[in-house]
Amino acid sequence: MVRVLLRGGGLVVVGGVLLVLVVLSVGVGVKGVSWGEVWRALWGDDGSYAAGVVRELRVPRTMVGLLAGAALGVAGALMQTLTRNPLADPGLLGVNAGASAAVVFAIGFLGVGSFLSLVWFSFAGAALASVVVYVLGASGRGGPTPVRLALAGAAVSASLGGLIAGLTVFDAATYDYLRFWMVGSLAGRRPELVGELAPFVGVGLVLALLLARSLNSLALGEELGRGLGVHVARTRLGTVVAVTLLCGAATAAAGPIGFVGLVIPLVARWLAGPDLRWSLPYCILLAPVLLLGADIVGRLVLPEGELEVGAVTALIGAPVFIAMVRRRKEVSL
Repeated sequence: MVRVLLRGGGLVVVGGVLLVLVVLSVGVGVKGVSWGEVWRALWGDDGSYAAGVVRELRVPRTMVGLLAGAALGVAGALMQTLTRNPLADPGLLGVNAGASAAVVFAIGFLGVGSFLSLVWFSFAGAALASVVVYVLGASGRGGPTPVRLALAGAAVSASLGGLIAGLTVFDAATYDYLRFWMVGSLAGRRPELVGELAPFVGVGLVLALLLARSLNSLALGEELGRGLGVHVARTRLGTVVAVTLLCGAATAAAGPIGFVGLVIPLVARWLAGPDLRWSLPYCILLAPVLLLGADIVGRLVLPEGELEVGAVTALIGAPVFIAMVRRRKEVSL
């Protein structure tokens, strides 16, 4: 009972921190807008410069950060549990690389620019990469073991990384656009993007929560999971679908942002334990805390201009990751 209260209290505290960061994300930026102007802009569009900045730039940027952060954090937790590798992330099975390669191809060769179009390419690339990795990992005796899946994912990611690098050298204009997208950014996102992104992330999060109990059993080992009544193939397939939805949407919207899906599940397990029924809600809140916090820092750290959020998450996430892996207890599944 005490453990449940502590976990619940921790969720409330993290939720409060996230709320503060949402307020700061809407109110703080390179463009000088007072808090009074921000408040008036939130309640109505009077056509002023401040209203345009808040309603057209900062609010969509904040909402995309919330959705993309939650998607990446939960996807990382699912991947770490599925592969029984506490240091895995969504890129381990080639999901991010597949989504990125498809988006790069769509932008560079087909001239696609809208999110709703890009997200389908992102999903297709993520799904194709996942299928290739699963087929490679399942070949041979023993089936798709976590080690084989990890090795196949690393090989596919490396191959797709080379393909992405090759595709970006054909057109200078495309390269200029992609070099900002590839580092990961929340800036310049349209208000319509929030409505386009939300259904994909929502379905992925619901599916992840529904799979939590089965994944808890599967994390104990395949044979023991079967003994506890888990349909292993169905659970793995559902997990891959959920990760594809979450990573595909987040990658199309914000680019391949690193470290969020790696660090946040480690912190969530440290706070809530290995039970996904608790750690997934922590991931849903903690990942946007990291992403919005990094985005706010990126807006303020340079005297002129901004530092992209993907670069900031790497700077913040790397020390946290090193500290966590040095403490064996916190990263165990």
